[in-house]
Amino acid sequence: MLRTVTQYVLALILMLLATGCQDEGSSMPSPESVHTPATKEIYYIAPDGNDQNTGTIQEPWKTLQHAADHANPGSTVYLREGVYHQKVKITRSGNASGNPTLFSSYPQEKVIIDGEGLSANGIEGLIEVEHASYITIQNLEIRNFKTTHRGQVPTGIYVHGAGEHIQILGNIVHSIANDAKPSGPDLQGRDAHGIAIYGTEHPQSLQDIIIKDNELYDLVLGSSESLAVNGNVDTFSILDNTIHDTDNIGIDLIGYEGTSEDDTYDQARNGVIRGNEVYDISSNHNPSYGTELPNDSNSAGGIYVDGGKDHIIDHNRVYRNDIGIEIASEHAGRSTSHITLQDNLIFQNRLTGIAVGGYDEERGSTEDSTIMYNTLVQNDTLGAGNGQLFIQARTKNNSFKRNIVVSGESDVLIYNEYTSNTGNVFDENVYYSPEPQDEALWVWKNREYAGFTSYIEGSGNDAHSLYVNPKFMDEANEDFTLQPNSPAKGNGYMSPE
Repeated sequence: MLRTVTQYVLALILMLLATGCQDEGSSMPSPESVHTPATKEIYYIAPDGNDQNTGTIQEPWKTLQHAADHANPGSTVYLREGVYHQKVKITRSGNASGNPTLFSSYPQEKVIIDGEGLSANGIEGLIEVEHASYITIQNLEIRNFKTTHRGQVPTGIYVHGAGEHIQILGNIVHSIANDAKPSGPDLQGRDAHGIAIYGTEHPQSLQDIIIKDNELYDLVLGSSESLAVNGNVDTFSILDNTIHDTDNIGIDLIGYEGTSEDDTYDQARNGVIRGNEVYDISSNHNPSYGTELPNDSNSAGGIYVDGGKDHIIDHNRVYRNDIGIEIASEHAGRSTSHITLQDNLIFQNRLTGIAVGGYDEERGSTEDSTIMYNTLVQNDTLGAGNGQLFIQARTKNNSFKRNIVVSGESDVLIYNEYTSNTGNVFDENVYYSPEPQDEALWVWKNREYAGFTSYIEGSGNDAHSLYVNPKFMDEANEDFTLQPNSPAKGNGYMSPE
């Protein structure tokens, strides 16, 4: 049955109540609500300013650090047009969620924070928020923060410690890099981030974080990520960002790496990842995965949950990456759990469209998660046979329903070579391969089934599913909406109105 908007909203509300995960994207203030009240104190910075000035528009300050240290909490700090070769560490909080301290470009002016020639000390941001709350960073271009030294982690925007109500809105982050040369077999120590949110404390968390309308690209990341949420971070929204052309993971929601010293809290949770476009992410030219380039590692996911829990990942467009979306765990005895992966469009990724499960029988698991209303098309472009859905070890009590799954040239729709998977439910999906039906392939618990009937009978899955051409509107031009007469109506990705 075709979902109406009302049915969709009701279903989402019921889902949120069932999972206990609140959609903070709807309850937290949106970027459109960020403005400068007439009564708000305003300070100014300019490239030709002077920190001995009064900070007015006629007598602007020169440095961001001076403004961060001297502007009254809850004020607006406007940067006038120009290039700033500066770093800043913000440690003073704003007043409240409705009156944050705002650091922004002056309206209609282009502001660049440029790290050329500046050194990184450990993990350090060109813009850094440390143990502070009620801060907004808006409409800045952040670039050229690079190192050639192992163990240094240059980051465009770095938020860490504990705090709340931090917004990162409409920024452009690019050309952040760790170009250190790998040493012998040790490929580690080459790390960088575009944006990193690290909850390092316990029990106090980083909470109520919004990352919206940013663009991240041209990042040389080593073994790190373009946009990382790591450790004790509870309630956050990653909305409508564009992330592309980086050499490792696009968005990563991480647990159990020791970011917070107490395992009870060391897990990114209650996140909403919605409306992002993530493409052209690959580790194949990343020396941290092998120094002979290209290394053909194909390990970088567009969106990755590694040990996180209670996240909603919906309405994202994820394509031409190594892996589309992965909900997995790299940590022995630790699971990624209670993830709702819904209404995403995932196509033309190299290794697979969606990957779930632990890396092997000894490391990690994926549990109690729901994958529904997604459209997966022509992934597995390498032709390696990993299919559109790649099921790894120790998946438990997950459901895969109402998805549209269309194979690429390998003809593989689902690939699952492990037998350690229990309690998973597959039903009410639409499958299709451009080749004849008896050449479509499913691998379930390490047994191969050719043809849809053979798969249903042998696996016990998908008793109410269909094998039929979903009739996309214009697949050649990447328009995967369904034609009015599509037999797949009510399934797959529904583009937001």
